[in-house]
Amino acid sequence: MTKRTLIRKARAVVSCDGADTVYRDADILVEGPAVVAIGPDLDAVGADVIEARGKFVYPGLVNTHHHFFQTFVRNLSAVDYPRLSVMDWIGKIYQLFKLIDSDAIYYSSLTAMADLLKHGCTCAFDHQYCFPRHAGPGLVDRQMEAAALLGIRYHAGRGANTLPMAEGSSIPDEMLETTDEFIADCDRLIGLYHSDDAFRMTDVVVSPCQPVNCRRETFVESIALARSRGVRLHTHLGEGENAPMVERWGKRTLAWCEDIGFVGDDVWYAHGWELSPAEYPVMASTGTGLCHCPAPAVLGGFPIIDVSALRKAGVRLGLGCDGSATNDSSSLLDSLRVAWMLQSSHCKDRGASPSAYDMLKIATVGGADLLGRGDLGSLEAGKAADLFMIDASGLELAGATHDPANLLARAGVTGPVWLTMVNGRIVYADGRLVGVDEDRLAAEADAACARVIGTPGRAFAGA
Repeated sequence: MTKRTLIRKARAVVSCDGADTVYRDADILVEGPAVVAIGPDLDAVGADVIEARGKFVYPGLVNTHHHFFQTFVRNLSAVDYPRLSVMDWIGKIYQLFKLIDSDAIYYSSLTAMADLLKHGCTCAFDHQYCFPRHAGPGLVDRQMEAAALLGIRYHAGRGANTLPMAEGSSIPDEMLETTDEFIADCDRLIGLYHSDDAFRMTDVVVSPCQPVNCRRETFVESIALARSRGVRLHTHLGEGENAPMVERWGKRTLAWCEDIGFVGDDVWYAHGWELSPAEYPVMASTGTGLCHCPAPAVLGGFPIIDVSALRKAGVRLGLGCDGSATNDSSSLLDSLRVAWMLQSSHCKDRGASPSAYDMLKIATVGGADLLGRGDLGSLEAGKAADLFMIDASGLELAGATHDPANLLARAGVTGPVWLTMVNGRIVYADGRLVGVDEDRLAAEADAACARVIGTPGRAFAGA
């Protein structure tokens, strides 16, 4: 018998549907993985009941760019992103990345996923491009293991770097793969974790790390594999690599991608702060999406993308945390707040500045669209029961609750949420992850970090 859950008497349900419906004093009926009804006084026969008086309910956030393996290099002053040039930072940080092993991938992924879930993210894409040879080939499998344990919906970006330092990349030889090795593992992972089923909990994205650190053939073969197997494509683009791309290929990165076919409605890029307004129509006309990662742009002192201009041009947008080497937080609620405030400050057309609710829709519906998940992103009958709830009854929100749609970013609601549900299952509630021994996992994760990373000094010394 299919499990039924009734979320009863929510003070507000911000649906993020096409009509931007906000329900008041409403119930949500969930059957199995899906929402079946939203409205007042729904039939609760046979349902588990979640009393939601005083609570606001939102669709689960969708994170469209991260690097979970970087979680163990947070809060290290020796690799302080804002205090170093990009090249100095890369030179230092990769001396840490090359030490990472299978256990470090597992526990760093658990750590990032826990942070995401506790802050309302129900579906996460991670760009895993760290494959030191000593760590073995099964690193994405360890991430899938972590996702299954915590119950987060997970899209794995299988990345790679294939160009040696001697030919102009910034990647240590210990982390290089051949194109054939990369494509073979992508094919293996697709066979294990991809399907076209609605409400699927896993998927795979072919995600060569970035054009400047890969051979051209790596991208060409990625396109061929992804389109033959019906999966998506992702890479970094427009984050400072245009000058070396022009020097190497005589063209900017987007033009290089367009020439080989790494554009389309099955493709999205991360960052894009180096995109020019003249390139926006190319993005829009090809259907290519962009994940905005506000935190690393701020910390690195880079240009802030113009969300209003990109939206006006018709570019599809999502939101991402980015990795913990350039954003020590894995809270997408925090990134939502930062993104909205940055747009309010930097928008050239004040009248077109995105509202806090506009940014919420980018982080929900927009992210689901980039991942090709029409079953996610909004709270509607027939869509996945991916949602989070906040307690809006506390004194700290008094006077601000009249507008639930704009509340999160405007009022700075960035702390842990009250409840997170994924695929109809409660995975976080009462301040704890559900179904796991969180204290034990935290101790094991700390031990794995200490064992693998050790003192940063020894890593930088080449140990």
